[in-house]
Amino acid sequence: MTPDLPLNDVLELGGIFCVALSGGLSAVRKRFDVFGVLVLAWAAGLGGGMLRDVLIGAVPPVGISDWRLVATAVLAGLVIFFFHPRLERMRRTIIVLDAGALALFVLVGTVKGLELGAGMLASVFVGVLTGVGGGILRDVLTGEVPLILQDRQLYAIPALLGAGATAVLWQVDALTVWTQGAVVLLVFGLRLLSLRLGWSAPGPWMGRRGGSPSGRM
Repeated sequence: MTPDLPLNDVLELGGIFCVALSGGLSAVRKRFDVFGVLVLAWAAGLGGGMLRDVLIGAVPPVGISDWRLVATAVLAGLVIFFFHPRLERMRRTIIVLDAGALALFVLVGTVKGLELGAGMLASVFVGVLTGVGGGILRDVLTGEVPLILQDRQLYAIPALLGAGATAVLWQVDALTVWTQGAVVLLVFGLRLLSLRLGWSAPGPWMGRRGGSPSGRM
């Protein structure tokens, strides 16, 4: 058995709540009604986990079978519906919490895939999908190109590194509470550092113009 992080259940519920807030905010910005806000909160908070469970055969997915998770996502939607003007002013805080949720979801998703015998490569894929899948569903349901595809901010890359590190630690039988915590800190720190320093993934190669892709050094 893989050792759980301290307060693992509380951390998971907190992560779902934070990501569900982003879904609810997207619905409010699109002027959805209360049902739309709740659906977007649920999709954002639990979408990644449901996609993971379907891919690895863990059915029914936790997003429709665990009442605690569903209730947490719905609660986040209600909070957004009634208090969104105040929460809009807390955007930076929500971004930080979202980074923490990304890190935790990547770890949980990768470990779940490994525990069910999905193999290292498949587990890395489902780990990343657990972290970013909710945001993809949120954007698709609001008619937007998924942010992960159009914004070059480092989001999927920290998730990929975290999932890969988790799989390697599992393979060498070194996945302990401490190493899991290190993976979470790696993903969380890299995500926030990239935002702070403006790091981004490279865009399309435009050929050599003056010695650099963009024509500038």
